[in-house]
Amino acid sequence: MDKIIKLGIPKGSLQNATIDLFRRSGWKINVEGRSYFPDINDETIECALCRAQEMSINVETGVIDAGLTGLDWVAEHESDVHVVADLIYSKVSARSARWVIAVANDSSIKTLEDLAGKTISTELVQFTRRFFAERNIDFNVIIASATTETKIVSGLADAIVEITETESTIRAHNLRVIHVVMETNTQLIANKKSWEDPKKREKIEQIALLLQAALVADKLVGIKMNVPESKIAGIVSLLPSLNGPTIAPLYQSDWFSVETIVEIGIVRDLIPRLLKDGAEGIIEYSLNKVL
Repeated sequence: MDKIIKLGIPKGSLQNATIDLFRRSGWKINVEGRSYFPDINDETIECALCRAQEMSINVETGVIDAGLTGLDWVAEHESDVHVVADLIYSKVSARSARWVIAVANDSSIKTLEDLAGKTISTELVQFTRRFFAERNIDFNVIIASATTETKIVSGLADAIVEITETESTIRAHNLRVIHVVMETNTQLIANKKSWEDPKKREKIEQIALLLQAALVADKLVGIKMNVPESKIAGIVSLLPSLNGPTIAPLYQSDWFSVETIVEIGIVRDLIPRLLKDGAEGIIEYSLNKVL
């Protein structure tokens, strides 16, 4: 079967999380050694590893048809691409990240205006320049490829513009945040000409659909239990659900099987309450996809 699309997989910190998301969505991507062209169990897709920082450039120019990268890098390069879907996941969590301005804890810098004439270190150079230009604040920039936080510690910069999810690394370097520049998350983006091609678009939409379904499933679990008829009303009143629980009578019994989908965060409180109110044989199970 001929390949339909060339798909960019982000190389680096987002790589493992992306490959795991594809696995949960039904695609197995196998990266061997230092190869930049992983195998995938789909004859219609050709995969290529690409740095997230460069993904939107390669998609815009048509080197690849679609790829996954951060909203931040699309904004950095002002890439003219079609955003297919927002995918809220990262290297360590299922939430968006933030680009923040941070300074040393003992710094006198408190506001954006205090950064006038100062030196800022960042990987997000062009976006940072536009951000401060819109506010008529002049500054000097140091292009940092990694370990941005150390630029303040070593005295090379007065502030940094850095990405963070939990701020733990920033705090570990004795820094504090003074401003949030932007929130960012992973996006599936497509080349505009590829998006206009019916076959390519159908394949890209399939990928988006299943990736999103897997992300939704990460936040939910299924619960199944047996409940006596006399306790049904009370048990059902405890159950939040997407569309209400499924209830079926057990064979030659006055008991019922009750099944529902709930948010994973409430399970630890919900199960003890279900047991207390008469449910038995409770089974919790994970979900692969929810559409």
